Amino acid sequence: MKPYLYIINDCDVRIWGLTPGERFKRILGPGLTEIKSLEDLPKDATIIITRGDYLVDDRLVKYLAATPGIIVFNNREGEQYPFCAHVAASDAQQTVSFIKSLGKTDRPQGPEVKEIEELPVSFNRRLRKHEPPFVFKAEPGREDELEKKLFNWSYKGVTDLVTKWLWPKPARRVVKQCVKLGLRPNHVTLIGFILVVLAGWLFYQGQLFLGLLCGWLMTFLDTVDGKLARVTVTSSKFGHYFDHLIDLVHPPFWYLLWGMGLQATGRYGIDTPLSHLMWWLFSAYIIGRLVEGTFKWTLGSFGIFCWRPIDSFFRLVTARRNPCMIFLTVSLFLGRPDVGLLAVVWWSVFTTAFLLGRLAYGFYLRFVKGETLKSWFSTVDERDRESSLAVRWFTRKPEV
Repeated sequence: MKPYLYIINDCDVRIWGLTPGERFKRILGPGLTEIKSLEDLPKDATIIITRGDYLVDDRLVKYLAATPGIIVFNNREGEQYPFCAHVAASDAQQTVSFIKSLGKTDRPQGPEVKEIEELPVSFNRRLRKHEPPFVFKAEPGREDELEKKLFNWSYKGVTDLVTKWLWPKPARRVVKQCVKLGLRPNHVTLIGFILVVLAGWLFYQGQLFLGLLCGWLMTFLDTVDGKLARVTVTSSKFGHYFDHLIDLVHPPFWYLLWGMGLQATGRYGIDTPLSHLMWWLFSAYIIGRLVEGTFKWTLGSFGIFCWRPIDSFFRLVTARRNPCMIFLTVSLFLGRPDVGLLAVVWWSVFTTAFLLGRLAYGFYLRFVKGETLKSWFSTVDERDRESSLAVRWFTRKPEV
């Protein structure tokens, strides 16, 4: 039986188009019954109780839904108070009073009290980063501040250098406009798919500059659609798989069409036949993707780029689409787009060789030495922030 939901102090402050209460309900998903009076609660049920005037981390909401018998205290922003709980019906009334009074009344004896820092939700596997969970008071005048915090939370920690450092600020502005216009993530993904096809066709025609413009715009929108989905809690299975299928399939075909465009316009000045280069490129690309999947399925559900700091650093420049687009862009401006293609090929080969070496080492540790592989994010110590570049680059400080 799914728990019931009871919201205290609901408010009208909208963060990315949603009130905190609306966002809380979207995170919990369909099938949950919200009640306005505790008298409507069945005696054998459990109930999630939360303050509707606080913006609550998605991970914390999901953990709460899966963990009955708990009251969570927040001690951020200079205060310490209970703000949400998942309790049995028999403890509901007293828990509501306890939360409404900010912990000044007697708390129920049944539920376990936990502080937010004690909850095992800091490592976000999906976003590949370590970030302590957040809870923020939603007050009029704080909308921009909270939207920025929520957007930053939605960003992946381990990704390529373009997505990590170039796209965040413009992407937040575009996401803001998408929310105002009522655009959904699938709309943005569809535009991105059209740009994928258009960029490939332009490459094939030898219109490399226009193709790059379309390609870079597509990579930007690929950031926008994911962030729009997370901040508005509007992701869908279709959108998730559609977006990931596009990302998975198109890059090597772009490079093939780039090479064909070079041949058609007489700018292919490499001695190695294009067919040979493409054999190396497609082989490296496919093997690299298989290595990533094999590591995740057999060695660590956290993924290879979250294993050790060196893997997270390497993800910044791994031969995925955006770093390879840098090679192509620089080479075009230098007047040797064929050399850029060659750089993409051999960087892809090197990247795959590196990943194969990491996979082999992982298998050695797991099956020869009997070690259990853990992500370095699961052991992050905030005291290392000043001395560790990896902690500074790939994790976020707790919000206080």
